[in-house]
Amino acid sequence: MDSLFLANLSSPPLLFFFLGAAAAFLRSDLEIPTQVAKFLSLYLLFAIGFKGGVALAESSLDAAVLQVLLCAVALSAVVPLIVFVVLSRRLPAADAAAVAATYGSISAVTFVTCTAYLDTSGIAWSGYLVAAMALMESPAIIVGILLYRLKTQAHARTALTAAAAGAAAGEAGPSARTDAYGQPDGISWRELLRESCLNGSVFLIVGSMIIGALTGSRGMAQVHSFVGELFIGMLCLFLLDMGIVAARRLQELRSTRNRREAPLPLGRLITYAVVFPLGNAVLAGTLALLLNMSEGDALLLTILGASASYIAVPAALRLALPEASPSIYLPMSLAITFPFNILVGIPLYHQVLRWALNT
Repeated sequence: MDSLFLANLSSPPLLFFFLGAAAAFLRSDLEIPTQVAKFLSLYLLFAIGFKGGVALAESSLDAAVLQVLLCAVALSAVVPLIVFVVLSRRLPAADAAAVAATYGSISAVTFVTCTAYLDTSGIAWSGYLVAAMALMESPAIIVGILLYRLKTQAHARTALTAAAAGAAAGEAGPSARTDAYGQPDGISWRELLRESCLNGSVFLIVGSMIIGALTGSRGMAQVHSFVGELFIGMLCLFLLDMGIVAARRLQELRSTRNRREAPLPLGRLITYAVVFPLGNAVLAGTLALLLNMSEGDALLLTILGASASYIAVPAALRLALPEASPSIYLPMSLAITFPFNILVGIPLYHQVLRWALNT
């Protein structure tokens, strides 16, 4: 296990992540311009989607592959249920639902980092895992919103029942004018589906994957110098920026004093942000072993289960769940879970899977 950890610690992408974090903690003026950072994220999504599509074209979509894709979607729907049950009595319903959606969805950057780790280690992986990643973006968002609606509707029914009982007893009950479930307005599911399924990151990676699958090895030969030779360098620059952003988010989380913004102690939020990826990794890794996936594919499915979204989910929740506090779910996923996964998680999950596959 030590060799895997040391190999990951000495990888340039991870070291650049540390460099960015150090720059933020030491208050250096190092900064990646916003437009450059956006270009880097677009490049990585394009590159991994295109390479995955090419690999998909060279493989066969048999029943085993379809089974993995279906299981991946089911995983992204089950994880929010587990997270919400754990947090629903500790956080307001909106915040619990937001965290549930965050950990049920995936981090494309963590996935990309894991593919670079596998490529560097000389371990093969299948292109259809890119399709699994794309499919796992949206279900968690939908499930999270549904859980929030069910929870608030249940509370509203309880309040209305209590009010009716009070009125029957001659007491003055609440006079709020709301809908039948105590909610002022319904969620626009059409807009939610559009935001969760057609947001830029999902659209680009799915579109690139389709183009890669259509053009195959011929298309790869035309763009190889761009998506192949430059990939690690671009990833290093992107993780440099992620290190800066993650460190700043962690500092913001530490400095939070308002109870509404931090309904749980910092230590407990950090604990959850580490325990959730570990528990989800066990669930996803067990599923990968039951599906008899190869070493590289099993690790990718595991990291998809263990990762947490900090791009697609916040974009969707701004529209669908404005009551949720971004100062909770965003720092948890970006400042704690993301660095934990790329520093400790990837080599840890890999070693455990190796052990399981050899037993």
